[in-house]
Amino acid sequence: MPEAACVPDDPLVHSPIHRTTSSLTMANHWDHFLARWGYRRSEHRVEPGLYALGAPTADTPVLVTANYSLSFDALRSALEGVDAYILVLDTRGVNVWCAAGKGTFGTDELVRRIEATGLSEIVDHRSLILPQLGGAGVAAHEVKRRSGFSVEYGPVRAEDLPAYLQTRQATPEMRRVRFDLWDRLVLAPMEVKSTFLPMVIAAAVLFLIAGPLAAVGAVAAVTAGTVLFPILLPWLPTRDFSSQGFILGGLMALPFALTMLLGRPEASLGQRLVGALMYLLAMSPVTAFLALNFTGSTTFTSKSGVRREMMTYIRPMAWTFGSGLLLILGYTMIRWLGPVLLY
Repeated sequence: MPEAACVPDDPLVHSPIHRTTSSLTMANHWDHFLARWGYRRSEHRVEPGLYALGAPTADTPVLVTANYSLSFDALRSALEGVDAYILVLDTRGVNVWCAAGKGTFGTDELVRRIEATGLSEIVDHRSLILPQLGGAGVAAHEVKRRSGFSVEYGPVRAEDLPAYLQTRQATPEMRRVRFDLWDRLVLAPMEVKSTFLPMVIAAAVLFLIAGPLAAVGAVAAVTAGTVLFPILLPWLPTRDFSSQGFILGGLMALPFALTMLLGRPEASLGQRLVGALMYLLAMSPVTAFLALNFTGSTTFTSKSGVRREMMTYIRPMAWTFGSGLLLILGYTMIRWLGPVLLY
């Protein structure tokens, strides 16, 4: 897998200092593309250790990041013309925010990496700049006690680092956690990839037993949860992702329900009502479940919030989907058995 353009330098104290640049190569961009699509997810990483960007001296700042290649590349590419050291922690190829939650971007790994690189003998100062979203995993007072290095938190986004380094003061805008449309869209490929095969299988089975409209309904429910939900997230009512997913899934199911209710005048009213209800019951929880799954990709949520949502909504999702599935099976059996049982 293509990694950053890093060439080991002469060893100084412990592990060698690697050299890197702020320029990204085509290989780096290709690596980012593959990472976004979840291809060999655990392999998109750089070697942990200390990296020299530009021509750092003993007085230049030390910035800390994860060894996920996208995190490392985002940091170095934002520092064009800046001399700095980059201390890369071993987060097992996980980004800063997720690794902080898992504990791999944490106090122990930071102290261990300071010691392994001999950082105290390379720089004269005793200050580390960490990304703000890594704060959940690091106890600054413990790092100070165990290593002698103090911790300061830089801006949320790497693009604000050049301005931050000039004053070492973060503006309120630098502290604001944003989750803009582009931030949400770049996460969609991973969601699409993980659901594509189950969606195709479900659509094929429904096509055989319930017809093409049911197959299209399956595709619509999954697409709503993986693509439309991230796009529409800020504008959907309610706070919980699950309830937002139920609303979006219900809206997606509405055309299918109306088609069953109004588009088959030859069928009995009971048959049309069952057909409409099965789409509303089956499609909504699928979209809601995929929306709940998206909580792992956004800074809008917390562990306790996700746990509360799961406890509140998983059972209603299961019951609603199960009811819709039973209606689909019943509707299919009635359709196959013929008009004698319908009238």
